[in-house]
Amino acid sequence: MPDSNYPKFCPVAMAASLLEPRWTMLLLCEMWSGSTRFNEIQRGVPGMSPGLLSKRLKEMEANGLVTRRDAGPGSHTEYLTTPLADELEPLIRGLGEWAHRNIDCETSLQALDARMLMWNIRRKIDLLQLPKRKSVIQFILNDPPNATANYWLVAKPGEETDLCYTDPKFDVDLFVVCELRALTSAWMGHSTFEEEMQGGHISLTGHDLMERTLTKWLMRSSFADVAKRSHVEDRRASL
Repeated sequence: MPDSNYPKFCPVAMAASLLEPRWTMLLLCEMWSGSTRFNEIQRGVPGMSPGLLSKRLKEMEANGLVTRRDAGPGSHTEYLTTPLADELEPLIRGLGEWAHRNIDCETSLQALDARMLMWNIRRKIDLLQLPKRKSVIQFILNDPPNATANYWLVAKPGEETDLCYTDPKFDVDLFVVCELRALTSAWMGHSTFEEEMQGGHISLTGHDLMERTLTKWLMRSSFADVAKRSHVEDRRASL
């Protein structure tokens, strides 16, 4: 059906016209997670080009979902969600929970993104469970046939955990060597860290206490505890 015939009077259609453009919901989620500057937002959606990001932010601003704040000369422009956008947060969160509950994990683990995974993992580091000093954790991600990727998390008490894409030249406390698929699966709740380590897909070397307390200082995705739809429910739904 031609776009000109799209039923814009329908509330669902009107909502879709605001949220359907690709990346819009991911950008909102990134800003709800605390990113406000252009470079921060882009790091949360690494598959998006700077040009498209700029275009989409302008569209979202025009639609009343985002407001831009310029603090003055020499300062960084910030992009903030509006009350109109914030009202959508529980709805989009619910959409993510529905997908996590119902879409097969084999499907969700097909298109993996190491940068996006690590950018989100660095938000889930519980500093209270780490030594009361600077802690450096190197993740060595194997994703055949792609090249091995290295990332460094630098965690300091009272500060936001930093993610480095190049070696910061600090002494490393803990090395996490793993398959990208295994780390994604465990962090998203499709499997557990214990299962992946027992299967040899994730291995830890270094600081003994940090090794033993991995599941305390590395918290899983907020979707990890969403219960999966069971086969019993599937059968009932088909009756």
